[in-house]
Amino acid sequence: MATVKEMVGDVEKELISLGKDKTVADAVSLLVENEIGALVVVDNDGKPVGMFTERDVLKCWTRKGDRHFKDIQVHEVMSTNLIIVETDDDLCYVTSIMIKNRIRHLPVLEKNRLVAMISIRDVVKAQVSDLRAENHYLKDYISDKYPG
Repeated sequence: MATVKEMVGDVEKELISLGKDKTVADAVSLLVENEIGALVVVDNDGKPVGMFTERDVLKCWTRKGDRHFKDIQVHEVMSTNLIIVETDDDLCYVTSIMIKNRIRHLPVLEKNRLVAMISIRDVVKAQVSDLRAENHYLKDYISDKYPG
């Protein structure tokens, strides 16, 4: 089965993160500008300390009272129970983590360094691709087209 590393590849894609002292308004702007559903929240040293997702926006909206998003810091509302995966983790394992914890985004670490963010869509897409390839090879094998 494929690993996170195979799915993410070696392509250096910009990882969008946000400092924990930024405002919810800043976070929402980043989500909208980049058409993404989650941000990794980092401390002053760039170490991941939480996640800010679309769900956090909704929770913040319903619990904010008379405070505006520009007056609320991300660390007040972010999810702090940070679940991460590593590049050598198997995609079946990653899928089970996402389903069990009811989450759609996971930060990816490699050698204790944040390298990517994956979504459930990324994982499902990679698994479907693997299944299609396996299906193709099995059909060839059954129909005696398989070389060897």
